Amino acid sequence: MKHTPDEKLRDHFLGWQCRIRQIAMRQDEGRPSSGMRPKVFTRDGQELSGGVIVVLVPRDPEQSTTFFRFQAQRTHDPRQTYEKGLEYLQATHFQHPKSFSDEITALFGPKSALADRLLEAGECLLAFEQFSQSYRMFCKVRALDPQEPAFEATFWHNRLFNPNLPGEVAILGFQPDWRSAQADPAP
Repeated sequence: MKHTPDEKLRDHFLGWQCRIRQIAMRQDEGRPSSGMRPKVFTRDGQELSGGVIVVLVPRDPEQSTTFFRFQAQRTHDPRQTYEKGLEYLQATHFQHPKSFSDEITALFGPKSALADRLLEAGECLLAFEQFSQSYRMFCKVRALDPQEPAFEATFWHNRLFNPNLPGEVAILGFQPDWRSAQADPAP
């Protein structure tokens, strides 16, 4: 089956994201690498953030969300929660790029001025860069409803790494416009 150029770029991006996440989980104890923290710009090029940590959410996140929630709730020891979560993410979680949605998510604290600005604009440009690869993509921005599986997946994923997350957070979804996205080098 022949892929369109934008499908090819999307698949290349998701594969790259999975690879850099495997490296971060296996070699850097899960610390977000530069490629997991895109710069955020307005459509006209004004930088809004030097880096927002984004999460890849599986198309069907029920299994991983259930695991992450269970680990976070089973003990009051944040180190144990982190270690079990990291072990899970180091295994096969990022092995199949096609199992992930191309809507990227990010968690923001309550009353985040950046989240408010992004929602007001309804779009932004995300600029990813790591090693010798970069991507620039315009994205539609939306607030995820707390009942959405992607909201739950993002919250519990972040909870593994930050046991002090407040109860009220904003989680935004970034849906790339693959037709206008650019990669350097191109796939």
